[in-house]
Amino acid sequence: MKYNIGIDLGGTNIAAGLVTLDGKIVARASTPTLPGRPHEEILKDMADLGIQVVADAGATMDDVGWVGVGSPGTADTKAGIVIFANNLFWHHIPVAKEIQKYIDKPVYVDNDANVAGLAEAVAGACKDYDNSIFLTLGTGVGGGIILNKQVFSGSHNVGAEVGHMITVIDGEQCTCGNKGCWETYTSATALIREGRKSAEKNPNGAIAKAVNGNLDDISAKTVMDAAKDGDPEASAIFDNYIHYMAMGIITLINTFDPEIFALGGGVAKAGDFLLDALRAEVHKYIFYKDVPYGSIVLAELGNDAGIIGAAMLGLGK
Repeated sequence: MKYNIGIDLGGTNIAAGLVTLDGKIVARASTPTLPGRPHEEILKDMADLGIQVVADAGATMDDVGWVGVGSPGTADTKAGIVIFANNLFWHHIPVAKEIQKYIDKPVYVDNDANVAGLAEAVAGACKDYDNSIFLTLGTGVGGGIILNKQVFSGSHNVGAEVGHMITVIDGEQCTCGNKGCWETYTSATALIREGRKSAEKNPNGAIAKAVNGNLDDISAKTVMDAAKDGDPEASAIFDNYIHYMAMGIITLINTFDPEIFALGGGVAKAGDFLLDALRAEVHKYIFYKDVPYGSIVLAELGNDAGIIGAAMLGLGK
């Protein structure tokens, strides 16, 4: 075995790659997902991409150990089933069984954030550590918890839903139906919400001016850039964001005591501006003052994490 196939299933695109055992992509291909189609069609497209990348690399299926799939939503990793993925309109879809109709290899399936966390643990920012947590800061907040180089997702495959830790009792409404979830305070969506509130109150402020008064154009970057420039309202939003981010990370430290956190997603593109503030806030409030705690760094693999991590799902199995 020289390679594994990694398939990153998204709501917009499917990406596949042929990946070496140390996490290098040697061939890749993609196609639109076109959600709403019968799942059999989407899964055939996924298998076809897997077959294509093997051929493109000049390899054969004899060189391939397994196929891994990273999917949105919740997966039954033992059965190879996606239990639900709302943006795909999927419920109890037999992913592994369908792909094996076309590729006669073991097929492993897991949540996309878990997969990205595994990628960073094997080939990215966390590769020198056994225990790590990957956090993706985007529309929501996803998490991949890696313990002893293996994905940890609990007894029922929902153990890494860190974005839905209740941070504020009866706080902001979350799309999951609960209130006060961590992601309602630490996602890009949270920054946008607070940025719009600020711009509505102060139409002459830096945030409103940055989008020429069109509040629908406010992004997380709009708020971050205004905070970097020293705007007091944007800085207040950013400081509040960092405080909630630190509280959640401290909770994860107190629960899992990882060696390292890797931050990915759109918000993490703020780089050192985000990291410096977050590290300082965590240090200020960390419970264990006299022992080391997990370092906080940027993830390294970007969009490749989905392919690489999926290809690593068979490790240790």
